[in-house]
Amino acid sequence: MRLARYLTDSGVRWAADGMLLAPFFSLAGFLSVPREKGLRMLASHTTDQLAAGSLLAPIEDSQEVWASGVTYLRSRDARKGESVAADIYQRVYDAERPELFFKACGWRVAGHGRATRVRKDSAWNVPEPEMTLVVNAHREIVGYCVGNDVSSRSIEGENPLYLPQAKIFTGSCALGPAVQLVRPDDLRDLPIRLTIFRAGAAAFEGETRTSEIKRPLRALIDCLFMELNFPAGVFLMTGTGIVPPEAFSLLPGDRVVITIGELALENPVA
Repeated sequence: MRLARYLTDSGVRWAADGMLLAPFFSLAGFLSVPREKGLRMLASHTTDQLAAGSLLAPIEDSQEVWASGVTYLRSRDARKGESVAADIYQRVYDAERPELFFKACGWRVAGHGRATRVRKDSAWNVPEPEMTLVVNAHREIVGYCVGNDVSSRSIEGENPLYLPQAKIFTGSCALGPAVQLVRPDDLRDLPIRLTIFRAGAAAFEGETRTSEIKRPLRALIDCLFMELNFPAGVFLMTGTGIVPPEAFSLLPGDRVVITIGELALENPVA
């Protein structure tokens, strides 16, 4: 089942598999209860109305997006190559504690078809395709969506303490097109593909699989929740295994397409 969020003639509405849910349904309410109770809630809130309108990011203002870093070998190698403090990334990759950082609040997230952007003070900007877990308040994975963690590699490479500036800026986070409801075992080996189009042609292509993530997904969730609670649920990006070469940087006018499993997220670059 897929949960999608629409801007309809009657306001913002959620839909399940293309059928509108009751007007009072909220993702915050769905993610505040245990998984099985939430699924029963969906069944009771489904209407016979087809969803219509423009697609919005499948997140509400009350949710946050967090991200995991250096969870793929490719990401470790890329960051070691770009950074003035390369040994930090090796130590993070090998450490028991993962790298976790805040990425965006819900209202800052771009949805499918909406523009992302790059920092004007950065020389090397890339999209980072990431399977993004949707986790409820009870630490249960209820689903996933496609995430685009737009990043300034040059700013982070200059100094690891600049990570917030490299990661958090207007247009730096996109999620979509919907939340695919799954069980954790369904996420073990999903294909991930990134294509960047420029002037109508593919300028960069890359692929990996979620089976290449070094850390168990449960370990990432447990660490995130260790000293934080998320009463309305949380979105957790799980890192990237696709990194364009240093010679390639996003430009305004590019179009980024990320496919993970059966979901595809597309965003122009402003």
